Amino acid sequence: MTFLSRTAAEAPEDLRFLNHCIKALANGFVVSVKFDANLVSRVQQANDIVDVVSEHLRLDKKGKEFVGLCPFHQDHKPSLYVSPVKQIFKCFACGAGGDVFKFVQLRENVTFPEAVQRLGERAGIEVAVVEQAPREQGSQADPRMVARANEWAMKLWQTNLTDKEKGAFAREYVESRQINTDSIQRWDLGLAMDTWDGLLTSARQKHIPENLLSQAGLIVRGAEGRTYDKFRHRLMFPIRDVTGRIIGFGGRTLGDDPAKYLNSPATVLFDKSNCLYGLHHARHEIVSGGVAVIVEGYTDVIMAHQFGCGNVVATLGTSLTEGHARILRRYAKRIVLVFDNDVAGQEAANRALEVCLSQKIDIGLAFVTEGKDPCDFLLSAGPEAFRSMVDHAVDVLDFKWRRLVDRMESSDNLQDRKALVEEYLRSISLMERMQGRDPIADGLIRARLREITGLNDAQIRAQMKRYMQTGRKDSLAVRNQRVVSFDLGQGYYAAAQAEVLEVLLNSPGLFAYIPEGFVADDFSVPVLQAIARPMFEMLRSGQELTEQALLRHIEEVEAGALVLALRDKGQQKGHYQERLKTALKTVEQYIGEKQREKILEGLDGDNDAELRRIQELRPPKKLRHPGMRAR
Repeated sequence: MTFLSRTAAEAPEDLRFLNHCIKALANGFVVSVKFDANLVSRVQQANDIVDVVSEHLRLDKKGKEFVGLCPFHQDHKPSLYVSPVKQIFKCFACGAGGDVFKFVQLRENVTFPEAVQRLGERAGIEVAVVEQAPREQGSQADPRMVARANEWAMKLWQTNLTDKEKGAFAREYVESRQINTDSIQRWDLGLAMDTWDGLLTSARQKHIPENLLSQAGLIVRGAEGRTYDKFRHRLMFPIRDVTGRIIGFGGRTLGDDPAKYLNSPATVLFDKSNCLYGLHHARHEIVSGGVAVIVEGYTDVIMAHQFGCGNVVATLGTSLTEGHARILRRYAKRIVLVFDNDVAGQEAANRALEVCLSQKIDIGLAFVTEGKDPCDFLLSAGPEAFRSMVDHAVDVLDFKWRRLVDRMESSDNLQDRKALVEEYLRSISLMERMQGRDPIADGLIRARLREITGLNDAQIRAQMKRYMQTGRKDSLAVRNQRVVSFDLGQGYYAAAQAEVLEVLLNSPGLFAYIPEGFVADDFSVPVLQAIARPMFEMLRSGQELTEQALLRHIEEVEAGALVLALRDKGQQKGHYQERLKTALKTVEQYIGEKQREKILEGLDGDNDAELRRIQELRPPKKLRHPGMRAR
């Protein structure tokens, strides 16, 4: 039975959805979906927003709420607030806000239906898909379909590894690295066969389109036009994002390929500069303990977790980047970088320090002794020695000072020695700018520099001030790309529409003053109409208007954030009944003007009755701005 030929009764829900999406992709379309309102409510109630947000960033209790560094802009002071009572989040710096669905939409760059599906899977709720009319596919790959293709590839490779004959050689290698059976299963290790098109052939048998495999980075096309598997004769390590979704793969050669490790290419899901191997498994222990340990290899991470060191993650064959640092600072108060104790390790540590300092992270450096990598060190010395190494990680100041002294002693060139001192001063200035001035550390630094350079305190402070000012200008040049802005239109009527929503969000009982003829379609500002439509439906049907209930009926993240902004703005103004009456007068006048214009368009010839009606509909010359009293 092929991948697509299973009956609806035989296939689980996620497989039926994948089959349908693959068929649609093969026909050049993607599918739009919707969900039953009761199902959306169940999914929302089953996913506590504090738990979901905590999987993405570190939250600290502050009164009745939780606060953390906002992941939607470069936040250096916790400005994201999460309310467990209201089940909403709001950033008071960039304006992002909404419910648990909006958080997932923003954080993972997915649509509302995808967020419902993702959270449904997280809560173990079967999410039935109701198909709507298809629309033409854009050039951008569908992230969800790419993730499904990755899931299928992982299972294929797992089957290869467990096959008695096919996987024998790979299992021998895994055993030689002392990775146990539990770790093999937990980390979903697999085997890409030593063939050019093993995965491609299997995909064709399942009618999975090559276009999807290419978008997922699972196949490549050679210069001669031939298509073949990206990964061949390799032990496969699935790479998951923090939610558990498979976003890419790493492959370790089992032959003599000079490329020992190979990662997936950049895709709509995968960017190795912003991914950390093992974070899906490590995030809870990192958050609870406050410390993240970064190593360099897949097997280093697996072995650390196998020995009970569950706060270890790895970069993916690249140096530590600002993207890695930004991710980890959402979870950890301190990061310990583990490197080999050789020249290359020292240089890598120095580069990583600059990245961490620029992201305002408390860091330490640990170096594995005896030329071992962390995996071998754990096997020979055990987990307690590894934890001790992490606990005794070198402080930034000590590392930079030792580096300066060692390199100064080995250099007899004046320009080189000057450059070394400048490098040290830049790092110290960066640390002071990001973490604040420590008088004790400052005194120690100046005493050391006086000894090694002959400069006095004033000269040293002047140099540090110069580097701090240069760095501050650089940091101010970084734009905040995620600040939320709203197009609320212009003029009295646009202001009146916003005023109506501000009032009803704070005092839903005043909906009794809304005329029957005033409907959501009368809202001319699109983002306000997106809020008014579900709000009016809820109030007219007698449902309780809560932020949580309203937000689950709103799919657009901008509209979700605006709900909270309008609520806060309206609460500050007060005078709800008076403001609503003023706004409704403006609305009535506007609607009358529109009716007058419509009559004029259809009027042909003299008609005294119609002209009198037009005169009655003419608005007064002066309109009072709604809400003016409270402003």
